[in-house]
Amino acid sequence: MNIAIVANEPSGDLLGASLIRQLKRLWPEARFFGVAGPQMLATGCETLVDQERLARMGLVEVVRHLPELLSIRAQLIRQLSQRKPQVFIGVDAPDFNLPLARKLREQGIPTVHLVSPTVWAWRAGRVKQLRRSLDLLLSLFPFEEAFLRAHGVPVRYIGHPLADEIPLQLDRAAVRRKLHLPLEDPIIALLPGSRSTEVQALAQPMLETARWCLAREPNLRFLVPLVSPNIRAQFEAILQTQGKGLPLLLLDGQSRAAIAAADAVLTASGTATLEALLLKRPMVVAYRIHPLTYWLVKTFRLVKVPHIAMANLLVGRAFAPEFLQEHCKAQEMGPPLLRFLRDREAVAEIQRAYERVHHDLRRQASHQAALAISELLGRT
Repeated sequence: MNIAIVANEPSGDLLGASLIRQLKRLWPEARFFGVAGPQMLATGCETLVDQERLARMGLVEVVRHLPELLSIRAQLIRQLSQRKPQVFIGVDAPDFNLPLARKLREQGIPTVHLVSPTVWAWRAGRVKQLRRSLDLLLSLFPFEEAFLRAHGVPVRYIGHPLADEIPLQLDRAAVRRKLHLPLEDPIIALLPGSRSTEVQALAQPMLETARWCLAREPNLRFLVPLVSPNIRAQFEAILQTQGKGLPLLLLDGQSRAAIAAADAVLTASGTATLEALLLKRPMVVAYRIHPLTYWLVKTFRLVKVPHIAMANLLVGRAFAPEFLQEHCKAQEMGPPLLRFLRDREAVAEIQRAYERVHHDLRRQASHQAALAISELLGRT
């Protein structure tokens, strides 16, 4: 059994690794290859391309690297076509993975995509591409399934693997002891993102917000988990000029531990907002993209949902304040962070809402995904 799987970025790497482990229970001798990050590599998956070369975001940013991305995709099509896997699995990154899936499907290779594109939020026309490219779409969130079925997409809702992996209750004191952190001091976790472009856009305003909060809460400490050595080096370079004197601890990876140890979280929009929700931590969400990308999104009203953070979409309320573009600055992000440190009643309400969502998403997602793929292959 040869299985091709392509995950373009760290969040996909986590999902891909969880799925590989479950598929290995069904097919212990299966071989996995494609594009893998450190989590997938640890399962024995072979990578044909360095994952960091594919981690891009935004319309304008992707255009800048488009020749390289197209070259990599063409390379993967050739290599995967030669190996003829029994199934191809794309993990998120639909603009890269769906055209790849379509080419392989045209050769008779069954195709699966894990994580629904946000067609319910913007670019709804992509459902046509889903129908052409996929034999199976594995959806992580409950509100997606009805929309996709109505548009003729072969979909199965499986829940979210992170909801299965993260306990419903976590001992914050135990996490702090493991990280050698004081039990009583207030801590804010700063998560500037997993992509180089995100760190470049968000590190400075996050550090300025940390300094703003420290001036008003002198006992504060800060944790910054960084996903890779390259991202850490980039952040440290910014830290040299923007973060001197801050009581700040850098962590290699360990984003989950950083969030769990914190009283509040300042995070880039993305999978980290879901992780903070599952860990029941109040959060503030920051996001900056290229000005032209933002202008295009605003001018043509490309986004059809009221919130950018998945945590807010799942709860149905803006429990996590969102600060975009010019609003991503210390004077605006600092006050809600301090409020989360001081307003226990508000935090308790947020935690109750987050716990309800956590229960809803716990469905043994990777196990369900593996069964669905097995059923698909049984029909081919």
